[in-house]
Amino acid sequence: MPPTPARSSADVARAVTRAYERYGRKADEWRRTYEARGGRVYCGAGCAACCNMPIRVSLAEALVTAAALTPAQARGMAEHAAAVIANAQSAGGDDEYVHRHRTEVGFCPLLDRATGACTAYAARPTRCRDTFSAFPAVYCAVGTLETMTPRQLAQYHRDVARTPGTDGEWHFIAPLEHLSEPIWTAAARAMQDAWGVQVWGDYWVLTTLARDDAFMAAVEAGRPRDAWAVARRRRLAHPTVLELG
Repeated sequence: MPPTPARSSADVARAVTRAYERYGRKADEWRRTYEARGGRVYCGAGCAACCNMPIRVSLAEALVTAAALTPAQARGMAEHAAAVIANAQSAGGDDEYVHRHRTEVGFCPLLDRATGACTAYAARPTRCRDTFSAFPAVYCAVGTLETMTPRQLAQYHRDVARTPGTDGEWHFIAPLEHLSEPIWTAAARAMQDAWGVQVWGDYWVLTTLARDDAFMAAVEAGRPRDAWAVARRRRLAHPTVLELG
């Protein structure tokens, strides 16, 4: 199906921004009720233990971030994207890819390491908005769960199981993730309506490509093969981190 001429990439970004706003209102309401009943959310300003996790986003979300970046921030994102691609090319599987992203690719370049603050907070993607922890930040840091003894891990799962708001297995707050699902739906629908194609992948790769005029022209024309060719010329094409279809 050809893209709808009346819709543009600006419309796609606006659809995501509106979905972010709706999510924010619902998440704030849920969190107030949760905390009033004795629940605790450990995430807060300066907490950055999860900021070295790989993040999957839609191109619709990447457009929002890309529009907010300074030239220096954009260069940092491009450098990070290159490291993501190198990891994808050499990782032996998903587990290794994730571990090496956290330990070798490292923290998001938009993170101010001195303060623990995101320097593009208003334009952060869905996964950065809906990931909340019911346990202290040390449990989100790389290596904590991986180095637990079997006894410690069994105790961790028992503690999680009796903590309200978790899924019973891991310490992240499940309802706040579930509330974000309409963002994914809005992004998918907006991309399909505007371009006749959906684009998903790594946050840093897509944010870098969102600033590439040739890549966006191919996407906006509904030509995923041409978009892939542009990404390949930029050395940003790998099936682990870029999905066009």
